[in-house]
Order: sequence, then structure tokens, then C-alpha cells
Amino acid sequence: MKTTQTGTLLAAVIASGLMAGLFAAFAYSVMPGLRGTSDHTFVATMQGINKAILNPVFMLPFVGTIPLIALAVFLARRGHGRPALPWLVAALVLYLVAFAVTVAANVPLNDQLERAGAPDSIGDLAAVRERFEAAWVAWNIVRALLHTAAFACLAWALVLYGADRVRTDRAAASTSGSSPAYGYGAGHERPFTAGARST
Repeated sequence: MKTTQTGTLLAAVIASGLMAGLFAAFAYSVMPGLRGTSDHTFVATMQGINKAILNPVFMLPFVGTIPLIALAVFLARRGHGRPALPWLVAALVLYLVAFAVTVAANVPLNDQLERAGAPDSIGDLAAVRERFEAAWVAWNIVRALLHTAAFACLAWALVLYGADRVRTDRAAASTSGSSPAYGYGAGHERPFTAGARST
């Protein structure tokens, strides 16, 4: 069970980190880089990105992070790593809100841009860009912040879970009478006495 929980939490941290990094990169790199381009270049580039990103490498962590966090919450509620539970719940809520922003705001804008047609056939590229760019950039910043917050909560949950496991293992070792520091059972430590002969 501990191995399953550790693997689930670690996978959730990695997957959420990938999503936070992706949307943050759009916020501080891709969109600012496209800001000064021509209307034709902007529309063509965004249409190309929106098509290319619909692939398993993106969809798997984007959608798969949700069941991973949900499973981590379930396992924590069963008593494994309970101190991490509030942070896992917070991460799940934040990720779901970020997911909803993408589905309700960014995806419709992407579809709107695609319906405008090929850049060479659009009569007023500036108007198409104006209806898309500002709103898409704003909502992308929102989801980037939400994904980053979810990632931070998961990372801290992993730290708390690890610390709790260490405490649990030490308590179990103490209860069983083992002494990790010396390798002898309880009551069997060899005291050091002056003049004791070594063998």
C-alpha cells in the first residue's frame, strides 16, 4: 500500500508540474513572443499550435492528473500520510478549477479561431485576432497560476507524506524493540565500559 501511495503521489506531482510548466511557458514566453508578429503570423501560428497540442503526450498528463490526485486523496483518507490530506484536497480543487478554465474559456476561443478559417481566406485578420488574443492570454494566465498552485500543494503534500512515513517507520521500529542505531534488540545494547576488552 505504501508503495502504491508513494508512486501515485509522485506521479501526480510530476504530471501537474508538466501542466503548470506548459501553461506558464505560454504566459511568459510564447504569447509575448507572438505579440509583435503580424496578424497573419499570429493566427496561423495559434491555429497550428492548437492542432498540434491535441496529442497523447499532452492529453495523458492533462486529464490523467485528476484521477491521480483523487486516488492520492483516497489513500490519504485511509490513514496513510494523513498530514498531507488537506494539501491533496486543495490540489485537487485547484486542478479541477484550472481544468474547467481550459474547457470553458480557452478551448472555445481555440474553436472560434479555427472556425475563422485559413489565414489566407480571412477578410479581416485584425478583427479575428482581437477577438481571440486578449481573452485567451488573460485566461491562460489564470489557469497557469491555478496549475502552479496545485503543483505547489502536491509538492508540499509529498514532503509531508515523506516526513509522516519516517515518523511511522521509527515508531514501528521502537514498538517492535529494534534499535536501528545499534542493530540490537531492546534491552540488548552492549554498554561501553572502561577497560572492556574488544574481541
